[in-house]
Amino acid sequence: MIASDETFRNEAGAALLAWYDGHARRLPWRAPPGEPPPDPYRVWLSEVMLQQTTVAAVRSYFAAFTERWPTVADLAAADDAEVMAAWAGLGYYARARNLLACARKVADLGAFPRTEAGLRELPGLGAYTAAAVAAIAFGERAVVIDANVERVVARLFAIGEPLPGGRKALRVAADTITPAQRSGDFAQAMMDLGATVCTPRNPRCLLCPLAPMCRARAGGEPEDYPVKAAKAPRPERTGQAFWIERDGSVWLVRRPGKGMLGGMRALPDDGWSARVDGSGEAPVAAPWQPAGTVRHGFTHFTLELAVMTAKIGAGIPDGEGEWWPIDRIAEAGLPTLFARAATLARAG
Repeated sequence: MIASDETFRNEAGAALLAWYDGHARRLPWRAPPGEPPPDPYRVWLSEVMLQQTTVAAVRSYFAAFTERWPTVADLAAADDAEVMAAWAGLGYYARARNLLACARKVADLGAFPRTEAGLRELPGLGAYTAAAVAAIAFGERAVVIDANVERVVARLFAIGEPLPGGRKALRVAADTITPAQRSGDFAQAMMDLGATVCTPRNPRCLLCPLAPMCRARAGGEPEDYPVKAAKAPRPERTGQAFWIERDGSVWLVRRPGKGMLGGMRALPDDGWSARVDGSGEAPVAAPWQPAGTVRHGFTHFTLELAVMTAKIGAGIPDGEGEWWPIDRIAEAGLPTLFARAATLARAG
């Protein structure tokens, strides 16, 4: 069986590391192959940002964060609102809240824990992030599995058990080929191979260093792996957002710290429970006009949000909020959903 073949394990690891030495992606949070590992802060920050986000999208955010908060202590001392605003557009905003909680815990400890087990104790660090930081920043042997690695391992071993149930088998298989030496380079090599060669569609098998050992390729259908269970359709939700304008400013609120888009500045809304026909309670009595709708996909549902606009001459809408200059709306750090709603309102 391949998973227990020591020769296979050694050959796979050696082939992949040799390939990585010549083909590693140059990324601002990485050290080149064979060089001392980067600052754990940069590794951790990049891994949190990269969760469910592309490398291309993360580059500019990583540069902005590390320029503004160059150390974990700097980030720990940052204002929550400033960090949430800087995160706007990256999505999955619970990551930003966890980022701050983790930075403050590390600052209290004086440094990042150097082991996978110690890293797992930090707020917001799941199995993947703890393993990645342990391997890349501290050289600890750890089994690092993201979506790209899942695909490589599923094809290499032709593991046909559908995801998510098949993840245990994938982890066991990945463990068999993870070397004790150069563990960080190996983890990043697997990520790079999945991102650039062993791609979801049209894998470039002729360029793959693992092609001679790949069971899926030998079977002639590498794209069949990993096997994924059929997705249930995402529920549809509807609601309204309110653009309230007065004297060149718009009324913004701060969303609750927990829940969807928690802690972010936003337009007032109805809790995403109204019909899109204009019904639903507005935060102030005004001559409301519909500006159109925006659609946005969240992890577990799709939202259609009707944008209602009004200008008022005096008064303050219900609830806590702030008047924000419309000509500086880009600086408010609105999440993507509300940034699109604001663009629609201003165009109306």
